[in-house]
Amino acid sequence: MSEALGITFGETDRAGVVTLNRPARLNALSGEMFEALSEHYRDWAPAAHIYGVVMESTHPTVFCSGGDLKALNELNKQEATEAVRDFYRAAYSHVWVLENFIRPNVPLINGLVFGGGIGITLFGTHRVAGEGYSFAMPQVGIGFVPDIGATYFMPRLLGWTGIYLALTGRSIGPADAYRLGLVTHYIPAAHFSVIKDALSDNHPIDRLLDGLHRDPGAGELVPLTPVIDRIFSAPSVESILERLDAEEGEDEAWAKETAAELRKKSPTSLKIAFAQMKRGKSLNVADALRLEFRLASHLVGTHDFREGIDAKIAGKGRAPIWQPATLEDVDDQAIELLFSTPVEGELEIDERKPGPASP
Repeated sequence: MSEALGITFGETDRAGVVTLNRPARLNALSGEMFEALSEHYRDWAPAAHIYGVVMESTHPTVFCSGGDLKALNELNKQEATEAVRDFYRAAYSHVWVLENFIRPNVPLINGLVFGGGIGITLFGTHRVAGEGYSFAMPQVGIGFVPDIGATYFMPRLLGWTGIYLALTGRSIGPADAYRLGLVTHYIPAAHFSVIKDALSDNHPIDRLLDGLHRDPGAGELVPLTPVIDRIFSAPSVESILERLDAEEGEDEAWAKETAAELRKKSPTSLKIAFAQMKRGKSLNVADALRLEFRLASHLVGTHDFREGIDAKIAGKGRAPIWQPATLEDVDDQAIELLFSTPVEGELEIDERKPGPASP
């Protein structure tokens, strides 16, 4: 596979090797990269000589920053909504391929892993975090919603932590990620080469990973879990903000900071994400991906999606101007319709066999 794509594929004895190698773009994922991932995982799935797959990054501090927002911003400026939908179709289709890949799949994550980077790692058999691991799903900050499988996995996190992470976009380290089940092992990055060699040698990977695993500690969210559960169990985003504003005592500073962070996000995205998390607990992976593609299709032509990405990319992080600007002005009925209104060319997933059906 061409280096120009930003991702390379190879085989070392019994291991398939995926290398994210787009350092200038922080390993941001393009639609072509998602398609290439799906192609190779489909090829490796029945290959008798492949024991497992290892995924790594050439960047010292970034595993994957998520989807390629710069490319999406260019498509937005061209009003190429179908091309943007194709990007999300490729992304969500790959999650389904990965969900059905039963061979050992071992991403070695030592750095920032956001958005789409979560999608290409979470749904395999193993997830190894190094000391530099940093997880976040920050999409509500760009006028979008937590996706690429987040509708399924975030509501299933401990207590109300998933809603907290979905609405705030907060990043967490390896200790919290391990406690929440977002990673299966915490292993210092110095041992990553040992893991890669073991996969190549057909060494039983579970025994090795369990032996190399280290206790990552309690994590920063442990003392906050009671207040997170108390506040983020509220019946609406408005109620969450009311509870944050009313918080007093030892958690008051955290509550004020969290409320301020929420008020920076797209009000529309906050309401959609909240509704997503509520529905997600009852959905399987396939239905969650179908719903995400429907939501993405509705959102890609909206002001907030275009404004959020443009503010981050072209505006170099300027504060977006959301429309509507407040939660009170968001039409709740319109939010509900996003979930129930079909779109042309919905995501097709064949649950009878691994991988998505051909479009």
